[in-house]
Amino acid sequence: MSTAVLVLENGQVFRGSSYGAVGETLGEAVFCTAMTGYQETLTDPSYHRQIVVATAPQIGNTGWNEEDGESTGSAGSDSSTGDSGKIWVAGYAIRNPTRRVSNWRATTSLEDELHRQGIVGIAGIDTRTVVRVLRDHGSMRAGVFSGPALASDDDLVARVRNQPEMTGADLAGEVTTDGMYTVEPDGDVRFTVAAVDLGIKTNTPRMFAQRGVRVHVLPSTAGLDAITDLAPDGVFLSNGPGDPATADAVVDLTRGVLGNGVPLFGICFGNQILGRALGRSTYKMKFGHRGINIPVIDHVTGTVSITAQNHGFALEGEAGEEFDTDFGRARVSHVCANDGTVEGVELLSGRAFSVQYHPEAAAGPHDAAYLFDKFVTLLEGDRAQGTRA
Repeated sequence: MSTAVLVLENGQVFRGSSYGAVGETLGEAVFCTAMTGYQETLTDPSYHRQIVVATAPQIGNTGWNEEDGESTGSAGSDSSTGDSGKIWVAGYAIRNPTRRVSNWRATTSLEDELHRQGIVGIAGIDTRTVVRVLRDHGSMRAGVFSGPALASDDDLVARVRNQPEMTGADLAGEVTTDGMYTVEPDGDVRFTVAAVDLGIKTNTPRMFAQRGVRVHVLPSTAGLDAITDLAPDGVFLSNGPGDPATADAVVDLTRGVLGNGVPLFGICFGNQILGRALGRSTYKMKFGHRGINIPVIDHVTGTVSITAQNHGFALEGEAGEEFDTDFGRARVSHVCANDGTVEGVELLSGRAFSVQYHPEAAAGPHDAAYLFDKFVTLLEGDRAQGTRA
């Protein structure tokens, strides 16, 4: 293996070995605390333009397979063939790469797949130290360099600092589907949902399909007319990358959906979009929440769910806070038990709600899967009351 370096915006340099492709990659350095599910992490469009530092010490044990990817339907993937394997992370930094793949579903090794897709990575660094730096100083711009991309430390630091910051980054359009596609349900069609793809993961339409819901996945550029023409029973706002403060068009779309009285459900980036549509502002977090072990308190029921999360921005607000909106009273419904970050908002009417975490959590945990049932129950009540045709 050839030499590779991870260079942080603050000037710190970590030297290791190349892992995956050789060359140069730039992005925001973030860390993920998940002990499992690295394939789901790497293929999550929400990680677009980020260099992920894995806190788990050994990575690659189960290799790479053709089933567990999360990027079907996104730009650059083929939704018609079910190709979910596109890697969206800008780079990958790990401690100990496994020497042997051990899983009956594996079709290749993780390193070979990183190399095949041109993802520049680094192994053999003290990821504990890197994570401590990011926790103390915040997520920051970074780069991984190997082979002909290597140069003096000063030159590499300059390259890192010359890239754009994540604040102000409008990235949903870079990961969204190129055109509408439909995921049919298992069995009879009970309801139809229009899903706005801001970086949707494969498992989300699958979770709807298991509940008898046909999902029309639309590009992030879709207007209100495109949704109205489908006459859906409900609308879904997906997860995605970038700064929610740049997503004015999707916020306007959401306000139009709310104004038309269509039931709405959002997750992650979709939570921030719904929050903005309800008049709340967003901010960039110091180092964000990324992992599958983050506790969230539901202030309506008092229950705590262990959740999967991946976000570096959040909504302003306080636990249990109620506020007025153009669509009726709303409240902050969920917060993170670790730091009080807003993890969900909802209209008191119950016709729109969202959470900051991932109830579809393909790599687990599944504590929050009930939210899909909650949305289907809302659609059932809407139909029973004849609120919509």
